Amino acid sequence: MKQQLRIGIDIGTSMTRVVACIDDGSGSLPKIAASSSVETRGMRHGYIINRDEAAASLRHAIQDVEKELGTKIKTAAIAIGGVGIGSEYAIGNAIASRADGIISKLDIEKAIADSETQIDLKNKAILHAFPILFKVDGKELPARPEGINGIKLEVKTLFVTCFQQHLDDLLAVTHDLGIRISGFTATPLATQKLLLTDLQRNFGCCLIDIGAETVSVSVFENNTLTSLFVFGLGSLDITKDIALGLRVPPEEAESIKLGTVSFQHAPKKKLDEIIEARLSDIFELIDKYLKKIGRSGLLPAGAIVIGGGSRMQLVEPVAKSLLRVPVKVAHVDLPGTKGPVKDNRLLVAYAIAASNEEGQQGGSSSPARTPFKFGGSSDGDGILDTIKSFFKQLIP
Repeated sequence: MKQQLRIGIDIGTSMTRVVACIDDGSGSLPKIAASSSVETRGMRHGYIINRDEAAASLRHAIQDVEKELGTKIKTAAIAIGGVGIGSEYAIGNAIASRADGIISKLDIEKAIADSETQIDLKNKAILHAFPILFKVDGKELPARPEGINGIKLEVKTLFVTCFQQHLDDLLAVTHDLGIRISGFTATPLATQKLLLTDLQRNFGCCLIDIGAETVSVSVFENNTLTSLFVFGLGSLDITKDIALGLRVPPEEAESIKLGTVSFQHAPKKKLDEIIEARLSDIFELIDKYLKKIGRSGLLPAGAIVIGGGSRMQLVEPVAKSLLRVPVKVAHVDLPGTKGPVKDNRLLVAYAIAASNEEGQQGGSSSPARTPFKFGGSSDGDGILDTIKSFFKQLIP
């Protein structure tokens, strides 16, 4: 197999990141060949509010990577974030189409497609669909129903959606730069295959991503996503609190928050109180959401925290106190062509790049080597692509 160049794009509220990976066909994770992180302009809460400014930020990051690679970027995969990302359940049905009453792959596709018709998609686009429960003739199945004898198939599907306009805006920005988007995934789900083990996803855990202006919570049980929500606050709120409380400029407040500089004119206790107060707000919101879905304090594998806001020292103790489960701040050394890459802020862009099955330099890739499956494509095939991706994951 020839080497493939894979590109991942993560346009965040504060930073735009582009990562280029090389897949050598060995089956191991692709290695980072080039990356760039630039300040994002024209974004708020993960949404594009000024298309020209957002495009300029992305252009800068892409040009940095192209210069390092010595080649033009033509195709990439992209993360879709923002406060409009959400999830909801729907139930669909289908009648066995075969004369012998055996449930077929087509019947499963029909049931999942029927579940899509049960949700309100006004102004929304489906990013992912996760079939989480099957029943045949009213009896719940422990495995997929293909090959089971029965009449009526029922499926409970979890849909992850975003605002259609938001998706269109992100795709338009990349199109303006001459880049074709080969796939997309919801930002809260991008890193789960890199960070979570099958045991954690089976026992029950949540992945918390503290971004600049958003905090996402993804809950997993029985090795599948069971719920997802994005809150409209983030680590920049802590920066604002520090700036107001200590009467310092925002730039200095950000450095104080991350511990890169010390503040000499106020006791550490006061700084900790400011940070802890806002972190408590964040984790109280998360716990309130977990109570809503019946999982507060009931996730044996605990919470895994990532994102730029996770670098604060008080995150772990505050989270443990309020969530009442084990808490771990994730750190991953990413594989690079020149040695390990320790910048965890590249996690999302790397995961997107590593999963992009459509490389830029010939050859082919095996689904078994991709960290996760995309829930949609830029060609707009929607739910049908999602169903096909679901069946790919069932192939041993």
